[in-house]
Order: sequence, then structure tokens, then C-alpha cells
Amino acid sequence: MSEQITLPPTMSAIHIATPGAPDALQVTSRPLPQVKPGEVLIRVAAAGVNGPDLAQRRGHYDPPPGASPLPGLEVSGVVVALGEGVSRHRVGARVMALTNGGGYAEYVAVPEGQVLPVPYGWSFAEAASLPETWFTVTQTLVMRAGLTPGMTVLVHGASGGIGGAAIQIATLLGAKAIGITSSPEKSAYARSLGAIATIDRSEDIAERVLSLTEGKGADRVVDLVGGDMAAVNVAASARSGHIVLISTLEGGTAEVPLRQMMAKGITMSGSTLRPQSSETKAAIAERIAFSMLLHLSLPDWVKPKITTFPLEDAARAHEQMEARNHIGKLVLLTAFGRSQ
Repeated sequence: MSEQITLPPTMSAIHIATPGAPDALQVTSRPLPQVKPGEVLIRVAAAGVNGPDLAQRRGHYDPPPGASPLPGLEVSGVVVALGEGVSRHRVGARVMALTNGGGYAEYVAVPEGQVLPVPYGWSFAEAASLPETWFTVTQTLVMRAGLTPGMTVLVHGASGGIGGAAIQIATLLGAKAIGITSSPEKSAYARSLGAIATIDRSEDIAERVLSLTEGKGADRVVDLVGGDMAAVNVAASARSGHIVLISTLEGGTAEVPLRQMMAKGITMSGSTLRPQSSETKAAIAERIAFSMLLHLSLPDWVKPKITTFPLEDAARAHEQMEARNHIGKLVLLTAFGRSQ
């Protein structure tokens, strides 16, 4: 390493003892990660909890070759060591990062291209809620689906982490977001993030979208649900629309009205972030840094709602996320993070 400070030989971390229920998440002691060329070592203050973490805990989302077996795909904290060749970051900097795994720990090594500065005025807990969701939405909705100003975006799960990020990114880039929620409280939260309207899941979603768009439909759809919602998305889409499939919370298979898709010229794309290359993740980070990051430091920016848990209570955080009644993001705090 080209620069470093005195570090402990071991750290506390959360590992998956046996894939299954939340109680599979247990505290363990591990050696600090070895920092490779091009990586930075981060002392973790906070780690976001995301859907892929739950899938990995259940044994359904194996880490890519060479990635940490520990769960945790986003963190915030302080840079404490630099690998050979690192030039974008300095020791002592407050950062947030998309990891390749290993975020549920006191230290994690991350390729420097996946590390961004913490926005001005953000706590570590707030910053840890951003990377996984913003990288995901930027890759899929912005870079792949070609979001442009003036488009209408229909967002499922609008009060959650991905949905909230989709609303804010769409609004920031000049699009109009319509959120789908399941309660008045969640609807109010989605509107606070910038949604121009919300639709309750009990309503006829396609009919409401067509009504809100003067019969045109949504130009882009961010789907976290899958299952029966696939047909609804097609019905709610505009001509030349693009449906972005990010998760399948209610079913990995679906009946899709292919003739209607063909008649409307609809594109449907799916993607997962974790297997992407470091170069791809760095390109996403550059897009965020270039066109979005500065706005997050403005005094009127609405920060996500955060619920925090101690790192050692990761199982309880997973239980709450599985209940699907929370708003915003769930975040784990290390002892270092709780002291800040």
C-alpha cells in the first residue's frame, strides 16, 4: 500500500453461518481485507441493507468469483489505506461506496472507481443508503433505458430504497415520476421525494396511469415486483416505452401480452448490478458524480428516511425488511459509526 495508518489485525463482521432465515446472520471475527492495487480500505461507519443481501442470506445470490463472501453491497465511512496506484482518494476522506460484498463489517476494501465523496451535510447513515440504489437506477433507467427530460416514469415500490432513488433521479433529470405505493403514509413519502402523483396498489394501475398522462402512458417503468405486474406494466406503457425490471418480489415468472408489446414497440430489459465489472461500476459512478452528486448537497434536497440498527443486529434488520412495511432504507451502524 502506498499510504496507510495503524490498523488492527482483525475486525468484527457479519457472516452467513448457514443459508436460510435471518438468524443465519451471525457476528464473527475476520482478518482485515487485503488492499489490492487500485483499491481503498474503508473503515465502515454504516452499511445499507438491500434486497440482494436477503437473497444471498437465503442462498439464492452467490457472490461473483473473487468477491467477498460476506454480505453488504454499500457502505459509508472513512478511507484508512490506499492501494498501489490509487489517485482519486485520500486517507481521512469521508466516502460512500458500492462494494463487491463485505459491507457488513468494520472494514472493507473497494475498487477506487466505486467510491464517491459523502455529500455535504449528510450523515454516514444517510450516505450508506445511497450507493446500491443510485448505482442500480442510474445503470438501468438512465444509462440503459435512456431516460430524458420530459418523460413520465412509473415507479413501483415508490417508498422503498430503489423506488425512492428512481423518483429522485427521474425528477433531478427533468422527468416526471408517478409512484405506486400501498398506504397513505408511503404515498406522502413518495410525494416528498418528488413524485407528481401516486397510485395505490389496490387501484387499476394502468387505467390511472393513462388518466394521469392524457392517454399516452408511461415512457419508462421501473418494476421491482415482477409476476402478474408484467402485464400491467405493458398496459400502462406508452408507445416505444421501456420497462426496466430490477427485482421480482412477487414472482420470477409471468404471462406477458406479447402482441400488445409488439403493437406498442415496448422494450423490456433486466439487469443485476453485482456481477457487473469494476469498469462498468466505475462508469456508473462517474455518471452520478458528473450529473447528480452536487445536487445532493443543496440545502433543499430531501434525504431518504433512514432506520438504523447496530451491525450486530443485522438479523433484526433483515426481519424488518422482509416484513415490507418500512419506509425508506434500513442501515446498519458499526461501533465506529455509532460514535460519530
